[in-house]
Amino acid sequence: MNVLSLDNFSIEQINKILDLAEEFKNGKEVDYKGKKVISNLFFEPSTRTHYSFDMAALKLGCRTQNFDAGNSSLKKGESLYDTVKTFEMFGTDAVVIRHVENEYYNQLVGKINIPILNAGDGTGNHPSQSLLDLLTIRQEFGKFEGLKAVIVGDIKHSRVAHTNIKIMQRLGMTVYTSGPEEYKEEGYNFVDFDEIIDKVDVVMLLRVQHERHEKSMIETVEEYHKLHGLNYERMEKMKDTAIIMHPAPFNRGVEIADDVVECKKARIFKQVQNGVYIRMALIYMALEEKL
Repeated sequence: MNVLSLDNFSIEQINKILDLAEEFKNGKEVDYKGKKVISNLFFEPSTRTHYSFDMAALKLGCRTQNFDAGNSSLKKGESLYDTVKTFEMFGTDAVVIRHVENEYYNQLVGKINIPILNAGDGTGNHPSQSLLDLLTIRQEFGKFEGLKAVIVGDIKHSRVAHTNIKIMQRLGMTVYTSGPEEYKEEGYNFVDFDEIIDKVDVVMLLRVQHERHEKSMIETVEEYHKLHGLNYERMEKMKDTAIIMHPAPFNRGVEIADDVVECKKARIFKQVQNGVYIRMALIYMALEEKL
C-alpha cells in the first residue's frame, strides 16, 4: 500500500493513522526482528524526514538502507524508475522516497510492486509532515473542527503548506496564509500577519526556500524578520492557548526569533518527536496493507 498524497485518504483513514501513532507514542511495540528492510531513497537533502523514517524503521525492528544519491549511478544517467526498481529487486520491502520533481511517483505506480512512501515531492506533497503536524495539533486541542491556523512565509514553494492547507480544511479548520506578496498563492486566504496573530490557535512558520527560487528574496534578512517573522513581541500577542509550529529546518532570526524557538508556546521539537511515531505508523500500515 502506497502513501503518496493525503488526497488519497479519507478522514477516517487519517484518524486511524493518528490513533496508531499515538499508540506507538504510548508504548505499543512491533518487532519485525530484522526480517523487513526499508530503503530510504532521498534525492534531496533532508535531516528530520530522512532520519526519522530511519529511526521509525529501526524501532519497528526493521533493517534500513540509506541511499547516497551523490555517489550513485544517477551520476551515470540512471533514471528514477531504474534506481527504484533496482532496490525492489534487491529485496527491500518498502521504499521511502524524496524527490525534487512534483508527483514523481506517477512514473512508478503500477510498475513498482512494493510500498512507496512519499517523503516529499517538489513543491507538491509532504504527507508524513502534515500527519505529524496534525498529531501535534490534536494532542494540544483534542480536535480540529473550529480551530484557526495561519501559515506564514514562502507559501508558493512549500509542499508543507500545500498539503496542510488542504487537509486542515477537510478536517474543519480555518486556514489563513501570510508572508511576502511575492510568495502569495492565489486561492488561499491571504491576510496581514499582525492583524490575524491574536485570533488563531496555530501559528505555523515556513522557511524561505531559496533553492526553489529563480531569484533571491527581495527583502534582506532584517526586513523579512521585521515584516513577517515571529519575534517575541508578536508571540506575546498570541492567544494564551495558541501554539507555534514549524516544519524545520528553521532559520533563527529570519522567520522565527531565537528566543521564540523554545518558548512556552513552541511545539517545534515536539513535532520532530511526533514525526517518528507517525512514520512508525505509516511503515507498519504499509507493510501490513492496513492503510
